[in-house]
Amino acid sequence: MRRQARIEKPRSILLLRVVLALIGLENGARGDGSFSSRGEWGEDRFRMVRIRYDSVGGNGEAYYYYEGRLWQRWETDFPRAELNFLHRLAELTSLMTDPEPLSLSLTDPRLLSHPFIFMSDVGWQRLGKEEQRALRAYLEQGGFLWVDDFWGDAEWENLVTMSQAAFPDWTWRALPPDHALLRMVYPLKQCPQVPARLFYESTGLPFDPPWMHRQPNGGEADLSQVHLRGLFDSRGRMVAVATHNTDIADGWEREGEDEEYFMKFSVHTYALGINILVFAMTH
Repeated sequence: MRRQARIEKPRSILLLRVVLALIGLENGARGDGSFSSRGEWGEDRFRMVRIRYDSVGGNGEAYYYYEGRLWQRWETDFPRAELNFLHRLAELTSLMTDPEPLSLSLTDPRLLSHPFIFMSDVGWQRLGKEEQRALRAYLEQGGFLWVDDFWGDAEWENLVTMSQAAFPDWTWRALPPDHALLRMVYPLKQCPQVPARLFYESTGLPFDPPWMHRQPNGGEADLSQVHLRGLFDSRGRMVAVATHNTDIADGWEREGEDEEYFMKFSVHTYALGINILVFAMTH
């Protein structure tokens, strides 16, 4: 059933390669586009891990109703975004991937077997003391965190509050346009801003509408400004990246639903995703 959730649009991979080449993002390194069985490679393959967490509030805050069911904030875009990203990694790079993503809590002992974790929609997130300690331990031992799809001042402050509780001696800093992360594999001038496809369809704007996100959020003047920030530990190592005022994972999840959305947003989300992953695995 999960395999059926992947994009089946036959021209999508060809379009992705053509557009990456035309805008100077194609680097020529790619795999054969197929998945090996887990038995052939055992556990020595990259696997996406989505972090489960609790959120505060009620409907529209800790959870929301969409596509006929209730969604917890942690599972926004899961697992379709990860399924598509893993599929594209196999097609566009030589990285050996596991095609099935995992969802784990921060206190799950299996977390230390995975060097890269992903959080989404953290605007209402609350981490307990054990989760805070586990996250710090994970990052101190070499793990890397990517936080995506949260918008406006209040949601950013929520992440800062969580961060200060877990690692008060570490700091978030803006990453400049010439940072190595933006050119690890594909040269990007900046972090792409990506709206949820649902909102792009209704507004035509490249950012989410203010009424969808936690108040105060600064309105359109703030939400229209994408921010790429890194979290640096006390030794100066970047241990996490935050893509704020953008929904990179929706560019993966919704890539096959509309060709305009694919061409305008999805291509750059894959470029950024590969850059972040390569940076995380090499620094």
